[in-house]
Amino acid sequence: MADAYAGDVTVATCWDVLSQDAGAYLVDVRTRAEWTYVGFPLLPDGRPPLFQEWQTFPSMSVDADFAVTLAAHLAEAGATKESKVYFLCRSGVRSIASATALTAAGFTQCFNVLDGFEGPPDGEGHRGTAAGWKAEGLPWTQR
Repeated sequence: MADAYAGDVTVATCWDVLSQDAGAYLVDVRTRAEWTYVGFPLLPDGRPPLFQEWQTFPSMSVDADFAVTLAAHLAEAGATKESKVYFLCRSGVRSIASATALTAAGFTQCFNVLDGFEGPPDGEGHRGTAAGWKAEGLPWTQR
């Protein structure tokens, strides 16, 4: 699996790269329901990430056209196959599959963001407090 994508990074590393490299992209691969009800990250300039569901709620079936659709969205945004693309999900599982899929489509710098947006549950069973984008205090919003 190590060669299936460029590697894993912490949310802090992802934030640092996004802050310094205008040619780097963050892709939130969670579901529309998660974006709407849980919230989503904001980039250093305040913009939202690119949104592309890996799985569709409520069936949670994997989008067979994920890589093709995302590659087109990235190209529209100005990305190349050498651009750094960071993948974020709830806790870092769907993002690995997404990074692997886009790497298989020819992108060379696809990274999984460890602990995702909400991270693992804490001792009381709540997400968003132990690790991940929200727990690190990085910018995010809810609609």
